[in-house]
Amino acid sequence: MFVRSVLSSYSKLLAGVSLALMAAALAGCNDTVAEKAEPPRPVLVATAHYDSETPERSFVGTIRPRIESDLGFRVAGKVAKRLVEVGQTVEVGQPLATLDEVDLKLQAEQALAEQTAATGVLAQAAAAEQRAKDLKAKGWTTDAQMDSSRAAADEARARLNRAERALELSKNSLSYATLVADARGVVTATLIEPGQVVAAGQASIRVARFAEKEAVVAIPETLVGRAKSGVASVTLWSEPDKKYAAKLREIAPAADPATRTYLAKFSLPEADDKVALGMTATLTLSDAATERVARLPLSALFNEGGKPSFFVVDDNGAVTLRPVAVKSYESNDVLITGGIEEGAKIVALGVQKLDPSQRVRIVSSLSF
Repeated sequence: MFVRSVLSSYSKLLAGVSLALMAAALAGCNDTVAEKAEPPRPVLVATAHYDSETPERSFVGTIRPRIESDLGFRVAGKVAKRLVEVGQTVEVGQPLATLDEVDLKLQAEQALAEQTAATGVLAQAAAAEQRAKDLKAKGWTTDAQMDSSRAAADEARARLNRAERALELSKNSLSYATLVADARGVVTATLIEPGQVVAAGQASIRVARFAEKEAVVAIPETLVGRAKSGVASVTLWSEPDKKYAAKLREIAPAADPATRTYLAKFSLPEADDKVALGMTATLTLSDAATERVARLPLSALFNEGGKPSFFVVDDNGAVTLRPVAVKSYESNDVLITGGIEEGAKIVALGVQKLDPSQRVRIVSSLSF
């Protein structure tokens, strides 16, 4: 009886120990599974971008030609033909419009006739002068007659010279009946029509030259100094990825009375055919002497008595603590000059809870 009681107690003890061991084993397995299933820690990141310490300022402007001329006829007359339209590209010497040449041809013929007559008069006066010289040498004429024949010859020479100049002027006037382009460009306006009578010098065809283009913008008075000393670049709205170097050519001496801005013209020496007249452009002004810095959130800074550092996240979710060179501190940001590369992803929040051996998952924004 006693032996049976002892065996029963021993059996219960073994069963309890077995159950305890099994519970411990199951608890260890659960801990291992839980440890393996722990997801990466989500983190909010900021991208490092180095830029000028002084913020760049941008202004909207338009592309205009540096030279836009109103071409006109140099003689008066009736318009016979207009040979170009608005938007048409013209080359040097290309005819743009013509006048009725009837009157101009008559004037040229009249000048030619006067030259012919003056030539005959000169021939007669020169022969009389020569005869007077021969008679004077033989003593058969007086000095008065010699002076008279010489004066008549000189007058005939002057009349011939005047007739020749008149003929040249009439020929020039006849050539002026055709209005030609004096430079390569594009027609921006046509101010005449066939049948219209125009005066000499009246604006007829407006041509914008292709030689040089410029960006015209309105600069506020607080940035006039930067416009004169800073570095300028231009991007087109139609091609925002390409930059064109710009140089200040002219700035208005007085502000516009309505907008209180100064009209500035920036030349574009590297402009190509993609820079069309009238396009909308963005002019960016920056300070050439300003150091390039990266502006990052102050909450991303990690410092435990050593050098200021940031946690950098790679593509695999691993974080690396990297020391940086701090330029200055602001209320919400910190400016750094080096230590991390351009485009690096920096942990922006919760850096005091991170460990370099930890895996993280990047999130785009916070949600509550």
